[in-house]
Amino acid sequence: MAAVEKNSRRTIATLLVGAGLLLTAVALFQTLLPLRAGIEQFSPALVGYLGTVYATGFVFGCVFGPALVKNVGHIRTFSGVVAIAAAVSLLYPLWPNVFLWLALRFFSGVALAIAYMVIESWLNDQSDNTNRGQVLSIYIIIANVTTMAGQLLVNVASTAGQTLFALVTFLLCLSVVPIALTPTSEPKPIPTARLELKGLLSISPVGTIGCLLVGAVEGAFWTLGPTFGQLRDMSVFEITLLMAAFVLGGTLSQWPLGKLSDHYDRRLVILPVALGTVATGLLIAFWPLTDLSAILALATVHGALMVPLYALCLAHANDNVSNDKLVQTSGGLLLIYSIGAAIGPTVAAQLIEFSDESGLFVFISAMLAVFALYIAYRLAFGPAYDRLQHSPFAPLPKTSQSVFELEVDDER
Repeated sequence: MAAVEKNSRRTIATLLVGAGLLLTAVALFQTLLPLRAGIEQFSPALVGYLGTVYATGFVFGCVFGPALVKNVGHIRTFSGVVAIAAAVSLLYPLWPNVFLWLALRFFSGVALAIAYMVIESWLNDQSDNTNRGQVLSIYIIIANVTTMAGQLLVNVASTAGQTLFALVTFLLCLSVVPIALTPTSEPKPIPTARLELKGLLSISPVGTIGCLLVGAVEGAFWTLGPTFGQLRDMSVFEITLLMAAFVLGGTLSQWPLGKLSDHYDRRLVILPVALGTVATGLLIAFWPLTDLSAILALATVHGALMVPLYALCLAHANDNVSNDKLVQTSGGLLLIYSIGAAIGPTVAAQLIEFSDESGLFVFISAMLAVFALYIAYRLAFGPAYDRLQHSPFAPLPKTSQSVFELEVDDER
């Protein structure tokens, strides 16, 4: 038994190392690509399309990935899809053609969705009730830290050259090593994410509408945030600090806001958080700040309000379902979020084209203002709040449906 536990701990550790390398590469590329698109004279609308096709590919990966893993296994699937992501990352600087970039971004979305599935389902397979919460917490910490680190890595070389794209490929290739060399039996099959919109709306209208609108907001932000900085004449270093500040704010606030929501009707927490994001978004859009420290402070507050919204909506929805439906419901809401993330970048980019870079945060504020109004309507005219179960808050990453299994005890 001790040998089995030791082997499980070793497997979890190697999986977390692989996840950290993968997430660092993704975060680096997430900031690098819009900056390079600006250098190549791509319009904000074209940058928005890149975000849309990536999110669309992500949805395809969530839907069709489990069948691929079932047919060829976890290790070969992970190695194959990460190899695809690594290979296509080298092509962007060689051929800066918008149609090629759109195709490459779609395949990246498919590949990365499946890669996340493999790691997260494997982590779940190696966990049990004694360590599942700890594994999830460590995974979330790694995701937050590597996201900030990857964004700051943009500063190690010029965004106009090929070095940073090569660094992305290097990190992706390294992420395969611990996964491919992990001595373990094949994990159990991955659950397929199913989109049942009518069922989700009946379970939790606020949670479902929230995931859609928050997906649109975050899809727009992560795609066009670096473009916003470019259009504001910020340096590459300042842009990376700006993006990292949003992540830092969200990292610091998720647990306190989540724990607060555990004690009340979660809508009473989500509503002021959404309104606060509207206010800070409008400040970023229209307040002509010139001091970098003030800009970063405001960005940190905005991230502290915006980033936790998805997890709060997810927790609210899970309060209304039985334990045996948690993974299915959460996986469906992830698809709803991803559909929103596919719509948001294109719409926000059109606003930027129509006005200026402030259009990004006008879009964010408008979407969350609509969400806040809908919550207020449900509070005033909807049925009385009736929590089926108490589902403790967890600040889950938006990666794959497999991560939700880490929330569920084996005995439930």
